[in-house]
Amino acid sequence: MKKLVVITGASSGIGEATAKLLSSMGHPLLLLARRVERMEVLNLPNTICRKVDILDTKTFQQAITEAEEKFGDVDCLVNNAGVMLLGDSTTQDISEWNQMIDVNIKGLLNGIHLVLNKMVKRNCGTIINISSVAGRKTFSDHAIYCGTKFAVHSISDAIRKEVSASNVRVSIIAPGVVETELLSHTTDKGIVDGYKEWKDNMGEALTSENIASAVDYIYHLPQSVCVREVLIAPTKQPD
Repeated sequence: MKKLVVITGASSGIGEATAKLLSSMGHPLLLLARRVERMEVLNLPNTICRKVDILDTKTFQQAITEAEEKFGDVDCLVNNAGVMLLGDSTTQDISEWNQMIDVNIKGLLNGIHLVLNKMVKRNCGTIINISSVAGRKTFSDHAIYCGTKFAVHSISDAIRKEVSASNVRVSIIAPGVVETELLSHTTDKGIVDGYKEWKDNMGEALTSENIASAVDYIYHLPQSVCVREVLIAPTKQPD
């Protein structure tokens, strides 16, 4: 059996597509999300599905321990869970700011914290953080979302440097517009409509499978090769 991969936010979109692809390659999986029934219906072999809020480190750790007891140590963590709550920074409710900070930064850090030390001790492991092109440049109505994704980039790169001598890889995938449920988190209908119009004008968006293929590429290179960042966007997306 191949090595254990943990995927957060695995109930839809990029997480679901990544789960299907890595399962087809023979990897045992630990799939984590709040909507556990959507992961279970995938019926993937050698897969544990658990309802986990990534901000709850106790249940997060319990799920990892359970999977490691069955499949061995976590070899790869795909930090995919995230929220995008677009809004005008002058009017957006601060609760939405805090939700993005909690999930996109603190949740990601929880996952790293739970697997990194054992990877360093084993001198082997891969962490792939799903960020965004919004972690490289700013967009209107994206202020706090951009801030969280800029944080993902800086945290990822700094940790990569710290653990590189231990043969542990930390990689970032920064997608442009992807056809997922992410936009549905935004509560401002005007902003949603404007985003959809912008997306439609550029033509075909990326698919979740496109991003899953990038995960596959990064992870299955030799351990001695670390792809630090993949910035991937639709050809017609100018920004």
